[in-house]
Amino acid sequence: MALKRKLAVVNLTTGQIEVKDIPRELREKYLGGRGLDIYLLYNYAKPKADALGPGNACCISAGILGGTPASASARTHIMAKSPLTGLLGSSNMGGFFAPELRYAGFDHLVLLGAAPRPVYLWIHNGSIEIRDAAALWGLDTFETQEALRDKIGDPELKALAIGVAGEKLVRFANVVTGHKNAAGRTGMGAVLGSKNVKAVAVRGTMGIELARPEEALKLDREICKQIVGTKFGQIMQRWGTMFIYGVTNSTGLVRVNNFQHNQFPDSEAIECESIDEHSRGTSGCFGCQVHCRHRFTIKHGKWAGTYGEGPEYTSQGAFGAEVGCRDFSAILYGNCLCNQLGLDTLETGSLVSWAMELYERGIIGAKETGGLDLRFGNAEAMIELVRRIGVREGLGDILAEGPRGAMARLPQEAAKYCVHVKGMSNLHSDERPTPALALGIATASRGSDHLRSRPAIDLYHLPEPVLRQIYGDPVPYDGPLSSSYSDYEGKSWQVFWQEMLYMAVDCLGVCKFHTVFLSPNMPAFREFSAWLRLIPGLELSPRQIWDVAERAYNLERMFNLREGLKREDDWLVDRYFDEPTTRGFDVVRGKRIDRKKLKRMIDEYYRHHGWDARGRVKPETIKRLDLQGEPSHAL
Repeated sequence: MALKRKLAVVNLTTGQIEVKDIPRELREKYLGGRGLDIYLLYNYAKPKADALGPGNACCISAGILGGTPASASARTHIMAKSPLTGLLGSSNMGGFFAPELRYAGFDHLVLLGAAPRPVYLWIHNGSIEIRDAAALWGLDTFETQEALRDKIGDPELKALAIGVAGEKLVRFANVVTGHKNAAGRTGMGAVLGSKNVKAVAVRGTMGIELARPEEALKLDREICKQIVGTKFGQIMQRWGTMFIYGVTNSTGLVRVNNFQHNQFPDSEAIECESIDEHSRGTSGCFGCQVHCRHRFTIKHGKWAGTYGEGPEYTSQGAFGAEVGCRDFSAILYGNCLCNQLGLDTLETGSLVSWAMELYERGIIGAKETGGLDLRFGNAEAMIELVRRIGVREGLGDILAEGPRGAMARLPQEAAKYCVHVKGMSNLHSDERPTPALALGIATASRGSDHLRSRPAIDLYHLPEPVLRQIYGDPVPYDGPLSSSYSDYEGKSWQVFWQEMLYMAVDCLGVCKFHTVFLSPNMPAFREFSAWLRLIPGLELSPRQIWDVAERAYNLERMFNLREGLKREDDWLVDRYFDEPTTRGFDVVRGKRIDRKKLKRMIDEYYRHHGWDARGRVKPETIKRLDLQGEPSHAL
């Protein structure tokens, strides 16, 4: 059955491996993926542990629907204490690893301690081995995966790997599977590097029995038809997330030259149509009918012949608008280089753009840059600084520490120009005209974040009755809602609702793009309930799934509070309040976030969660969600 997959606790220090069943009651409380991972992390990680020390735990998982007929049920989740923020580290990626892990008999892995030498895990049909990885150390993420397929002799093997950046403990190092899928943002690659784990390789041929297979297949056909029938789904099939750039840049909702402007003029060369020159067609993750990623070969210039996949909207901004670059080939190469090194594209691009602003303002000079001419638009200097970050060389070594670590080593004035929340850099979007999106990045559980709480459909000016239909299900809501994205009223509920949806999605292991993220016509809690009934055989109502999400999200908050989070951390840097936007449509020009109004939004947001005025989880909320016994060490 779909619920029979195992948990494996791997002690890397001693080499002991313990395989456990996952009790049904924990499934009903946390489902799987991110939900069960936060339970495991809260129980296994030592409080206040060094994120790069043996006291940290690293959880790797598939969602409860992974590898089944559920649409795009491909997501792998990785969680540990973050070396970037010192708080919750949590990353999610697509591809084929999670389904393969389930076919090999496992849903969750917990890695404890640290191996005395480089190792990789080999998982195959119910068995797990710790193997020597000395020959893999120093390889990039692509080379590592190929070497494992050759070594084990199975071209169908799936692996996740760290690159040189993870080995060198760059605090925002990624874990990569395939040529594009990256568990990014919070430094999970550095955590694996600190544990001397180069890769996890898996091959499985164990089938997953469904509770009601015929009905499950019928439901999947209906949902697939629903998804590809939307305008959003059709655009994603053609361009992937790159299409978002043209829309947001035209409006004036992007970061340009770090944070100096909010619209990038004359940048048609980096819009989604530019991929056609390089594209070799599209592909998708396991179980996905959209196929949103382009496979490309750079056709001309210094980086001609480079093969990669993508880029996503985030890479367009990271190596385009943020750094003032209009060279699409440079964007493609920067994206590919980060994936090879195992670097987060978003964090890397944001830090490079920050360094460029510091250089142009004279805060750092040629001595600090190692001779690099870090003017905005210098594509070759950008690419070289990306490489130096990955190998920790010169200024790259400073930036490899992330915003907070780098601020401690740069001139004091540099901090003023760094755009981050909780020590994690922001996406290349500009939230000054959009209070709901600003609240989301200020309060998200892992730092500045567009994938944990962003009510992106707020940008569509949907009529209030439509908003009420979406945001009143499965929990009734009769408070204010506004169709204008520049309003403050009602936005705290929208952020709260999206948090619960995204948590549920991450517990299931499906793709956010197949749910209410960028389209209001996608699946949500009702479809989730049907999937759970037909696939693993769990009878949970939409409201009960909401409760699972709320329980897991509050446990994430409890983890952060345990590690030192304070209300002051749920906030934005001064540039959001003090510098008005300079460009764009009338509705976005001259905008900045109002401090007093943001504070009121945060107060409302805390009340929705059942937290006190300091952002601490109230005892009655802990009791209502049955969290009073944690850490229970029941698994």
